[in-house]
Amino acid sequence: MSINSYRYVQPRSQGGVSLVELVMFIVIVSIAVVGVLSVMNVTNRASADPARRKQAIAIAESLLEEIELQALTFCDPHDPSADSATSAASCSIVQGLAPNGETRYGEPRFDNVGDYNNFQMNGIRDIFNTPITGLESFNANVTISQDGARFNVPNDAALRIDVAVNAGPTSVTLTGYRFRYAPRSVP
Repeated sequence: MSINSYRYVQPRSQGGVSLVELVMFIVIVSIAVVGVLSVMNVTNRASADPARRKQAIAIAESLLEEIELQALTFCDPHDPSADSATSAASCSIVQGLAPNGETRYGEPRFDNVGDYNNFQMNGIRDIFNTPITGLESFNANVTISQDGARFNVPNDAALRIDVAVNAGPTSVTLTGYRFRYAPRSVP
């Protein structure tokens, strides 16, 4: 036999994964899973906020519309001069920025824009003071101020109405204006 007829056979290399490679794989996959789960957690938390914000906006819009639909007279609407008064001096009961013994929930009811100044609702309630299911965590606050100077009219001829609605970290404030215009009659 000649030397050329012998073949050199290499030993087979072992297949599989070493322990170091396996530990590194587990660490890398664990870091990736934690990253993906944290992104999903942030996304999930943020996805509820738009619904709460939309609900807060709807509450604020509803309350702002309720207020803007009220009369804006110099006199309290129960005053006999309410329809004809051209200034607060003609009133026996002047309508200011506070309720004249009135409430939103019973008789006598709010009947003028100024009655709602500093009105607060802790847990949203309907006009009959019934809590609205699912809105217990929402709060509403109303602030009304004279702001006619902004529009070059007498300061008491325009009221700025700010309605703030809060629910935890969600906060919405809507602003509206109500002008005293002719006819100044009580609706």
